Amino acid sequence: MVTEDHLRTDPALRGSLAVLRRGLRESPELRRGLWLTVVVSLGVTVAELTTPLLVQQVFDRGLDPFRPGFVWTICAVAFLVVLVTFVGARIAGRRLVRASELALRNLRVRTFRHIHRLSIADQSEEKRGVFVARVTADVDALQEFMEWGGVAWIVSGTQAAGALVLMLVFSWQLTLAIVLLLIPMLAIVGSMQARLTQAFNVARTRVGQMLSEVSESVMGAAVVRAYGLEQHTHAKVRRAIDERYRAEVLAHLRAATLWPMATAFYAIALAVVVAVGSGLGPDWGLTLGRVTAFLFLATVFLGVFMDLPEIYAETQTAIAGWRKILAVLDLPLDVVEPAEGERLASGPLPIVARGVRFAYRDGPEVLLGISLDVPAGAHVAIVGATGCGKTTFAKLLARLADPTAGTIEIGGIDLRRIDPDARRSAIRMVPQDGFLFDATIGVNVRLGRPGATERDARAALEELGLGAWVDTLPQGLATPVGERGEALSAGERQLVALARAHIGDPGLLILDEATSAVDPATERQITEALRRASEGRTTVTIAHRLSTAEAADRVFVFDAGRLVESGTHAELVRAGGVYARLYDRWLGNTGSGGRPDGDGRP
Repeated sequence: MVTEDHLRTDPALRGSLAVLRRGLRESPELRRGLWLTVVVSLGVTVAELTTPLLVQQVFDRGLDPFRPGFVWTICAVAFLVVLVTFVGARIAGRRLVRASELALRNLRVRTFRHIHRLSIADQSEEKRGVFVARVTADVDALQEFMEWGGVAWIVSGTQAAGALVLMLVFSWQLTLAIVLLLIPMLAIVGSMQARLTQAFNVARTRVGQMLSEVSESVMGAAVVRAYGLEQHTHAKVRRAIDERYRAEVLAHLRAATLWPMATAFYAIALAVVVAVGSGLGPDWGLTLGRVTAFLFLATVFLGVFMDLPEIYAETQTAIAGWRKILAVLDLPLDVVEPAEGERLASGPLPIVARGVRFAYRDGPEVLLGISLDVPAGAHVAIVGATGCGKTTFAKLLARLADPTAGTIEIGGIDLRRIDPDARRSAIRMVPQDGFLFDATIGVNVRLGRPGATERDARAALEELGLGAWVDTLPQGLATPVGERGEALSAGERQLVALARAHIGDPGLLILDEATSAVDPATERQITEALRRASEGRTTVTIAHRLSTAEAADRVFVFDAGRLVESGTHAELVRAGGVYARLYDRWLGNTGSGGRPDGDGRP
């Protein structure tokens, strides 16, 4: 999990310079061709420093006496210098923008891919909105720095150094006066650095928290309205927005204190140059042209420090964003795919689990040594009270995470040694919420098998007995499902999700409470589709309604992370243990009557 403690304690993410170096290593697109941008930018700097020298020549050698040919020649040279400066700056800027946007794009993609490769231990602990912030807002925070701020440090440093050298050549006395004025300002900036870094880092944290709250409230809009939770939800979102507002204001107020200070310093320094230069300049051998040129050079030199607050603020924003992104990229990938994985045989796949244990990061163990065997082609059900670990075990079967101890073998091969493409084709999981993508029914079904056509999608639905249902829809397979499938009912989403799993012809089908949130009529339709989908393959059902367990070949009963019972439905009912109590409770809730007879039937 990405936490503030992690950001503070990870040595690679503590120092600003360390973050910048690491960030640049993670963005090779910026480094490619960077030398050209730097060279062109330095050329622009040289051209800018040349202009004061030309002005000095005009004042000292072209005006007294007036020499029009010399003056016009110098003016023509100055024009060419300005033109070259413009062209060079445009070339450097265009190249830098293209490289920066490419780097930002690739960084977004890389971060997104890393998030999707994280195990359920991370996906469950970290709110989705925070991860969204890492890919969106935090990457956006790097844009100004990549396209301007980073190179601005190089260009500004060169300008300041070049101008300082020329100023010393023209008058070391005036240069000393400006440097003495500069020292207090730099001391103040240095003292503010730690507070600025902290403020911008907190601001980036608040962005993620705000997006998390907004995302949750939008996804739960129906529940919010149905339960009259508008005031509660709006208060949470408003609080998150206010916290971001306060963090952003604090960060930029701290940065903004540099602007008036820089402006005051700029005005005082120029006033000193004019006053001292005009008063003592003749005694020091300074001509009007040399004082004027020095004034131009001082403007270039001081302009660097005028821009410093903006450059510094952009840099601190970028460092804070980079620190957050790097913290995500540093999250370990618990599920490491094999370099050369083994292939699975076609057809139904047996399951063997031995001593499987699992915990979500630093939390308590939720699975405590699960061992079970499922023959190839069997239909088994896993039941138990809420929080017993049955859904977690189903996710381990699909390798959404690896056990912290123990092994799971599918088709006689350790799940960690199976080729990822082979695993994804042979093992399919239909989650409880029946998540669908914002597309048509046909597109969602076809996602279950690469290269599948609309005809294949129709055939998959027909095989599950769902052809008649599709024909009742307004646009058939072309019916849009809406965002997260919300244009369909919960049961209809499950039907589409089941067809999506079925079209890939997996050897192992995992169903996570597929009928837990549907009406009785739809449940019968899903049950028939499930029966057909289970034919010719191994099926593991996480059963909430125990009518599903009744039809299973074998039932595994989980309790507080342990496998406490296994057997057929009838055997477990007669045993009078945990399953029997669950079954009695379920019968009471459904109003089905009393205890079943010896065959396990009511």
